Amino acid sequence: MAFSEHDSLRARGDFPALAPRRTGPELAFLDGPGGSQVPRAVIDAIAEFYATCNVNTHGNFPPSREVDRRMLDARAAVAAFLGASSADTVSFGQNMTTLNFALSGAIGRTLAAGDEVVITQLDHEANRGPWLALKDRGVVVQEVRLLESGVLDTEDMAAKLSRRTKVLALGASSNALGTVNDLALARRLSREVGALLVIDAVHYAPHFPLDVGALDADFLLCSAYKFYGPHVGILYSKPGALERLPTLRLSVQDPAAPYRVETGTLNHAAIEGVRAAIEYLASWGTGTSLRERIVDAMTSISAYEHGLARACHEGLLRRIRGVKIWGPDFSARARAPTVSITLERHSAEAAAVTLGEQGICVWDGNFYAARAVEVLGLADRGGLLRIGVSMYSSAAEIARLLDALERLG
Repeated sequence: MAFSEHDSLRARGDFPALAPRRTGPELAFLDGPGGSQVPRAVIDAIAEFYATCNVNTHGNFPPSREVDRRMLDARAAVAAFLGASSADTVSFGQNMTTLNFALSGAIGRTLAAGDEVVITQLDHEANRGPWLALKDRGVVVQEVRLLESGVLDTEDMAAKLSRRTKVLALGASSNALGTVNDLALARRLSREVGALLVIDAVHYAPHFPLDVGALDADFLLCSAYKFYGPHVGILYSKPGALERLPTLRLSVQDPAAPYRVETGTLNHAAIEGVRAAIEYLASWGTGTSLRERIVDAMTSISAYEHGLARACHEGLLRRIRGVKIWGPDFSARARAPTVSITLERHSAEAAAVTLGEQGICVWDGNFYAARAVEVLGLADRGGLLRIGVSMYSSAAEIARLLDALERLG
């Protein structure tokens, strides 16, 4: 079924943070790339967990067995969300960054001095820093060049990969520019040289249906708090891939996948919230299985979000004096519903402050995509002003944003 403006307005009623405020301006949350709001179903699931089974796993008593069941159900729900073959491919952690440090460290222990890792200038530091840290082990880290158009230089990518390359790490979509990368090309190039493919899908997962089987990634990471859940990091590992890595873990930790990369006791209540977030998204779709409902919902929500983002893009160009929109436009290629701009007469920070005073929530800066902002020559100018569309965003909020920017002059 199609997700419409009417559905978005109906969805807003599910998010307590979007309720009318008693004081101050109405809040327009156009900050989704930094983290989404949470529906009541997720809040209730977390509260119910604490009220009924707030005990640890693997105990021989009913509440503990209930936690074991719920953790397995949560892994299965995430597997359905990702298009993964089984719950055993899904690991949880504090956040994506922590999981990627654990992953890169484990892979690094299999590498020798002179082996190479390829990253990109476009990526969030969470998929750069953990790989750059391997330079201390003698690993050579190469960067794929970012073009001024906001897309990666694919010829440079092909040239950087060689038989010495052991890992290609790149984002599915840029959180700074919205660019969706050519993952099929990345898969082909990495396969040709025998390198692992590690995909950061943090900004992609909230806006597109994911299919890790089709992507054929060795590892993929995302964060539930970007798709209406709590702060939990998620690592997908291709069957067999995690078992081959020397992960850091206690001697008492289960050495099998997906547990071998999970250190200590997990945040079980939050993971219950991840399951609830996925089921909430699925409730907007149709189909006989959870996977079918997720794909249907994400496809239709994506179309709605992209329609709003295109309207924002066009309105900025038509109405706002001195605006420059960074990254590819919506007619040229696939991109996320994220629009980042600079203004000729105002810094990103000054514009964000003014908008924030009017209840319009947007981000400014580099959004931890510091290398991309540096390469584009924007670091000394305060970076970008970023507008992000979510399922609860409305045409009225985009109009309100455009009006505010027009008044800013």
